[in-house]
Amino acid sequence: MSRATCPTATWSYPTHVRFGAGRIAELPDACAAAGIKRPLLVTDRGLAALPITAAALDRLEAAGLGRGLFAEVDPNPSEVNLAAGIAAFQAGGHDGVVAFGGGSGLDLGKLVALMADQAIPVWDLEDVGDWWTRADAGRIHPNIAVPTTAGTGSEVGRAGVLTNSATHTKKVIFHPEVLPKQVIADPELTVGMPQAITAGTGMDALAHCLEAYSSPFYHPMSQGIALEGMRLVRENLPRAYADGTDLEARAHMMSAAMMGAVAFQKGLGAIHALSHPVGAVYNTHHGTTNAVVMPAVLRFNRPAIEDRIAAAAAYLGIPGGFDGFYDWVMGLRAELGIPDTLAGLGVGAERIGEMAEMAVVDPTAGGNPVELTVERARGLFEDCL
Repeated sequence: MSRATCPTATWSYPTHVRFGAGRIAELPDACAAAGIKRPLLVTDRGLAALPITAAALDRLEAAGLGRGLFAEVDPNPSEVNLAAGIAAFQAGGHDGVVAFGGGSGLDLGKLVALMADQAIPVWDLEDVGDWWTRADAGRIHPNIAVPTTAGTGSEVGRAGVLTNSATHTKKVIFHPEVLPKQVIADPELTVGMPQAITAGTGMDALAHCLEAYSSPFYHPMSQGIALEGMRLVRENLPRAYADGTDLEARAHMMSAAMMGAVAFQKGLGAIHALSHPVGAVYNTHHGTTNAVVMPAVLRFNRPAIEDRIAAAAAYLGIPGGFDGFYDWVMGLRAELGIPDTLAGLGVGAERIGEMAEMAVVDPTAGGNPVELTVERARGLFEDCL
């Protein structure tokens, strides 16, 4: 593993990002910049036992910032996890969060910082209209994001996804102050990712860029970011999958993940609208689920996006217009070992009707270029099975 060709930079877009190999060493400095003196590191159970997490805690402890850790985070975190995280935050007298990990750890960490001192239920802050104004902004704690995967881009997002354990629905919880004050994007932290996680998270980054690019809403800045994000995925995801120690490819995939999350301010669509109910009901990996349903959604949206996808294909160096792009997606899925169908993820047909109704009210459904009805969602699920 070499840092020679791995890019290093410091950006202020859309927040302060410390990008490059070895920059996890700056974690105490990032805490100081965010005004955090007693952080709680929030991560998932699997990461909690790994050396990269112990090393991060060692750095915090050596800097006099304590060794607070909360790791009761499920793959699709719920309000139960959030309540436990808030209890740990309050019991430890913490004043900020280091959200550490993949999308689950990042999302829950951000929401702990948001909700620790609020007097309203978290569901009152769902991303609907101006509901975010219900929060007491002065009682939101700062958070720092340290991604250890390259997929969700939650490190540059102003929201977190939370599963309602009673209704098995995923909700997007939003507030502008949820945006991390500092991000440490160190590709060396992603080197230990298993191939399956590299594949699933990488396809999540592609789904974010693809759906943002396909969304009918007007946002030229996001459009350009999404297009370049797809190029980075095309050139680097197969490399990162084939050789997990390829730091240059790992770094570019971290950039693609952040670009996808910035771009989807323009909107998402049916890929996510289908994936969210599946993840909530069957607890599947989000990015892998996105990858499974992606071809069916591309076919469904073709009448509205054929010319746009042809333009993207030309930029990406893919011949054959829409058909060439579609074939590339199918080939990439096969190369990464993505299952062909939802059945390959353990999803059955018995709850299709319920999931179809969940899909059309998912907040991402409104960004799809073709209207998603219950009947159409049901057809898509049947296609994916």
